[in-house]
Amino acid sequence: MVVYLVGRTTGIVVVFFIVSVLAFVLMHSVPGGPFDEEKAPLPPAAKENILRKYGLDRPLYEQYLNYMGNALHGDFGISFQSPTETVMQLIARAWPTSMQLGGLAIILAFIVGLASGILAAVNQNTWVDYVVTFVSTLGITVPNFVIALWLLFVFSVGLGWVPTGGWPTGLDSDWRTVILPVVSLALGPSALVARYTRSSLVEVLHAEYIRTARAKGLMQHMVVLRHALKNGLIPLITILGPQIPSLITGTIFIEVIFRVPGLGKFFLSSIALRDYPMIMATMLLVATLWSFTYLASDLLYTVVDPRIRLFGKA
Repeated sequence: MVVYLVGRTTGIVVVFFIVSVLAFVLMHSVPGGPFDEEKAPLPPAAKENILRKYGLDRPLYEQYLNYMGNALHGDFGISFQSPTETVMQLIARAWPTSMQLGGLAIILAFIVGLASGILAAVNQNTWVDYVVTFVSTLGITVPNFVIALWLLFVFSVGLGWVPTGGWPTGLDSDWRTVILPVVSLALGPSALVARYTRSSLVEVLHAEYIRTARAKGLMQHMVVLRHALKNGLIPLITILGPQIPSLITGTIFIEVIFRVPGLGKFFLSSIALRDYPMIMATMLLVATLWSFTYLASDLLYTVVDPRIRLFGKA
């Protein structure tokens, strides 16, 4: 166990280093900069002082080493778009909103997708199965920003049931603003969960031990929940795990469409304004979350199915 964790942690460190180098080089390779003359006309002396203040007058390799040295000590610099805040302060202000949005979307996606997949598998080749398959295919193929625009047009503009955007910030806020962003963000992952749940359960329900359980007189729901579902969860862990980092770090299009003040919206503005410290911090955050999510998924396999061994013999 220790050897496995050390190996995976070493791999995470390598991935972290590669992502940091690629992100740093690519963002500096894009034409334009945070203090271009066309964006902010400045006297040459003033511009030179600003570049020196942020270390942008130094060679690229030296900028990278200085940034990563500070980042390893928890200092990700000052945001160019919000000079009165450090990057960590900005993330601390924006990320909780993205985590709320993503967390609610994950819960909804898991509940709806799991229930739909079970219904489709138990009622294989019936109208229930066909409806779930059709809706799941629609949810997978249609981008979430298109779904968001449909929902916005129908339920906000057309019917007027919910607000067009915003996010609750207190007890006196309109909590209906949560509905459309969460549903828009959850439909894609819930469709994936439903498809994989159905596929894995259809295979498991034809296994010999399931037929034996039925022959013993167990009720259908007991067979599905106690025997089939547990062994059918492994593919679900595989596809649901990678969805989590994307959801809890904010989805740019959903946050922009519904005016949600989350991390995804700040990341989009950071790209437009060439806010290098914010871009780097967000990329490193996403890379770290992805790495540890995959590690958690691998460890969760052994909980769901004790026969799986990730590190030698038991």
